Amino acid sequence: MYAPPISVLIVDDDPVFVMYLRRLVEVVSENFSCMIKSVGTGRQGLEELQTARYDLLLLDYHLPDNDGLTVLAQVRSLPQSQQPAVVMLTGEGSESVAVEAMKRGAKDYLSKIGLEQAALARAMLGALERRRLEEQLARSTQELREKNAQMEADLAMAREIQLAMLPRQYPTFPAGAKPEQSALRFHHRYEPSGAVGGDFFAVLRLSDTAAGLFLCDVMGNGVCPAPVTAILRGLVEELTPRAVEPDRFLADINNGMIAVLRQADTPMFASAFYLVADLADGMMRYANAGHPSPLHLRLDAGAVESLNPDRESLGPALGLVTTAKFPVAARALSVGDRVMVFTDGLFEVEGPHQEEYGQQRLLAAVRQRVALPLPRLFDELFEEVRRFQQSGGAQAFADDISMIGMEVRRLTPPATKNHEREH
Repeated sequence: MYAPPISVLIVDDDPVFVMYLRRLVEVVSENFSCMIKSVGTGRQGLEELQTARYDLLLLDYHLPDNDGLTVLAQVRSLPQSQQPAVVMLTGEGSESVAVEAMKRGAKDYLSKIGLEQAALARAMLGALERRRLEEQLARSTQELREKNAQMEADLAMAREIQLAMLPRQYPTFPAGAKPEQSALRFHHRYEPSGAVGGDFFAVLRLSDTAAGLFLCDVMGNGVCPAPVTAILRGLVEELTPRAVEPDRFLADINNGMIAVLRQADTPMFASAFYLVADLADGMMRYANAGHPSPLHLRLDAGAVESLNPDRESLGPALGLVTTAKFPVAARALSVGDRVMVFTDGLFEVEGPHQEEYGQQRLLAAVRQRVALPLPRLFDELFEEVRRFQQSGGAQAFADDISMIGMEVRRLTPPATKNHEREH
């Protein structure tokens, strides 16, 4: 039954009973190899356990230097690998001692009076089996801890890589201008809900007078969306030379995403918004792939308007349809205008009574702060959403939150118009 030798330590000061017990153990273990050693005091028993490994301890309750329960407690304080399975023995058969012994970690309890081979066999084999299961559980737990630690380390690295994918410095317009002198300025706020997130955004330099603003939100939470954001980042970089047309840009990303993920068993999709701001003609052109409508903050009028006020202006999410079309809309830009693009994690938080913060509440909050600088507007908006969520009892956001804003500082007349003025 047991391939390796089973080592048994008997701690009992009665030499006659020890001889009898040795004989019983030998009979019980006739089907497997067994090594037996005996000592007469609790101190000697603990010394043996500290110097050698024993599988089973047959421990007398009455010992000349200490009671068995005290020795049992000391055994349980040893390192896990040095703790044998313990069967407590007593000449009195006290039920209270038996209960206390089991509480302190003994695997079984036997009365020395009338001890028979069958009872000892059941106690020994049962104690050894429980010890085996405990060791197996301890190994599995340790392996799980190690795997979890490795996973946490991997997630931490993935988070660092993902954060490195986000813009740290934005391009300036024209090239070479200092950030404070750029005709377009950008600001963002990013709050992943987990170690890695499913949101990705980028600002593209298309020319000295044109910028592309891209934001996407991959379906789902946790680890699964993260690889898809990496795919989208690669597609955005690859397709930047063709990014001057919003509809074509989203269509190319959509087809590239479908081609990469075609072999996946589980379909993945992402909402996205892409805008091209052209300072030369004072226009912005944009297309929406199933994404929440961005907001146009018109500082001159003190107004906040939706860029996609109806569903007809939306295309399907990326990754679903190879022949998808993405309608293009256009609006004039004025100096001081801002565009605010965000993911649904900003407004799909729940407050008291599971009430959603919602897009209407978000629109009202932005209108109250329309004149604030973008960094302050984003900070105040984020804190308002956080307070709303906390009022409903939740402390952590269930979805990633991304906000990216663009501010028009000045417009640049086309070169041909400059030339006409000179003549």
